[in-house]
Amino acid sequence: MMLEYIEKFERVVYTVLILLLAVVLVSAIGELVYLLAMSLTNFPPGLLANGELVAVLGSFLLVLITVELLDTMKAYITENVIHVEVVMLLAIIAIARKVILLDPAATDGVELIGIGIIIVGLAAAYYLLRKAGFVIGSGVAGRTPEEKPPQNG
Repeated sequence: MMLEYIEKFERVVYTVLILLLAVVLVSAIGELVYLLAMSLTNFPPGLLANGELVAVLGSFLLVLITVELLDTMKAYITENVIHVEVVMLLAIIAIARKVILLDPAATDGVELIGIGIIIVGLAAAYYLLRKAGFVIGSGVAGRTPEEKPPQNG
């Protein structure tokens, strides 16, 4: 009985989070459109300066991260499955955004080494997940949703 209430509450929380994330996504797309329009209308028209290009790419990747996060949350609500591969891709995109926006001159070596270690770790984890076809959720761990469970009898 109590578990049913907890599951309903969890669904309400995820629904509210999805709605809030949709608001964030709309505002991020608006910011990207505005930033791109302003960057393309500066002198000389049609050419992006390095700083403008980095800002546009950072905003674009932020929109991409938000869309993927929204898709992951939607999959969890509809299928009760966490797509680990998508979560790993989100982490890879987020660290790629960090690297693109990073100013190497203003960053110390320890932070650069840390980012490098994170990139190698995420790449290795993603490779292993792809190789194993790993999914967590209502199915059995290690089995993709397309695979049918073994039949008894």
